[in-house]
Amino acid sequence: MTALLTTSPPPAASRDLAHLSDEALLSLVASSDDQALAELYDRFGRVAYGLALRILRDEALAQDAVQEAFLAVWRSADRFLAERAKASTWILTLVHRRSVDLVRREDRRRGEPLESVGEPAAPETVEDEATLGFERRVVQEALSRLQPEQREALELGYYGGLTQSELAERLGLPLGTIKSRMFTGLSRLRELLAEAGLESSYP
Repeated sequence: MTALLTTSPPPAASRDLAHLSDEALLSLVASSDDQALAELYDRFGRVAYGLALRILRDEALAQDAVQEAFLAVWRSADRFLAERAKASTWILTLVHRRSVDLVRREDRRRGEPLESVGEPAAPETVEDEATLGFERRVVQEALSRLQPEQREALELGYYGGLTQSELAERLGLPLGTIKSRMFTGLSRLRELLAEAGLESSYP
């Protein structure tokens, strides 16, 4: 597996699989198709490394995180559920989790926060932008899994900038109902983001 993730797949394999969707590739990976994993790595390896580097601020650790994440993709592809998340989100969530795990491991080993080691190894890049896009997508997918009335209250409140009183007036509902919807919706949203490893991505 190490060789698979550090070398490019044969050109023929790339041509054969390039037309498949990410979800179809994951289905092949679930049946132990290593060429499908190599194709996924070609598609997401660069963005995955950018995400890991943004979290870890260390090139070698970022490479380790990506390696471990794709090994996790190999081992758990059969547990991927397309109705719960896009394949790209699922893969990058694994990268995010492995990166956070490595941060905690390094914190314990060094006895000091990893953030104090220094500045990021690279300035903002296309990968950084892709990382932010990934995080926004995770939040949007989490919002889509809320009850419609909870999602409406949160979107109007946080994105629309309305106060709870303004929301109650606009929706013609008691203020207590609005408060309840926002509280339960936000609690559920935090749970969903925690599952994706993005606990701090929403207030």
